[in-house]
Amino acid sequence: MRYWSILFALAALFAVGAFLYAPFSPDWWLPNKPTDPHHVVSKFGREIDSLYLIILVITGIAFIGTQIVLVIAAYRFVDQRDAEGRPVRQADYFHGSQRLEVVWTIIPAAILVFIALYQMGTWADIKFRSSQPKVPPLAEITARQFQWVMRYPGPDERLNTRDDLIVVNDLHFVKNQTALIYLKSSDVLHSFYLPQLRIKQDAVPGMTIPVWFDADTAGDYDLACAELCGWGHYKMRGRVTVHETGLEFQQWLDQKRDEQNRSQLTMASGPEGR
Repeated sequence: MRYWSILFALAALFAVGAFLYAPFSPDWWLPNKPTDPHHVVSKFGREIDSLYLIILVITGIAFIGTQIVLVIAAYRFVDQRDAEGRPVRQADYFHGSQRLEVVWTIIPAAILVFIALYQMGTWADIKFRSSQPKVPPLAEITARQFQWVMRYPGPDERLNTRDDLIVVNDLHFVKNQTALIYLKSSDVLHSFYLPQLRIKQDAVPGMTIPVWFDADTAGDYDLACAELCGWGHYKMRGRVTVHETGLEFQQWLDQKRDEQNRSQLTMASGPEGR
């Protein structure tokens, strides 16, 4: 029945239509605010998006080509029978085509090699330890079920000292400044994910992993765990605030330090000191 070929054609047209519509609808596209025409707020993010789009174009061309062949074959070689129920067309059976197998092996392999070589520069900039920026660490972030614990250095500008600031699910840094964090996990495998910045890094128990990123647009963004880490995985979300200036960031730090000091003083004084 040729109706199947028509059904396959309609399904392929719907898929291609959704693909072409997606860039014009931020709700269907990448995870950014609808008002952001570029869909990304960081340098690394733009490089990753360009790789993503290249892969999307390659797979889109392959999908359209295979669907055209499928629809033509289903329409042209439909099963036909005469009045007595005998096949009208004689079927030919063969083991395979070595030439065809070589072609459809070499072409995908060449595409994969191209993608692997093309992305090496971006991967090195984001992940290689040799590319780690020579800047003081912004914070140490420890993932645990089910929250992110941020430890910012205190006035001594060193981590893991008594004057550190500790907050939960609240990451702050300054626009146009590279932020370096040290990522840890206190229990299971988590994944530190900044969708608007296109940064994702597993937090592995027993390891301290440097992660660096930046943002060129101030605002509020998301921090999520992209690794299923237990029953409360769905609520392991944090807030990311990118400050316009270093002064704003410092004011936030001072405010949080005052709140932490008051809380510690209250706990130290106990019920009698209240």
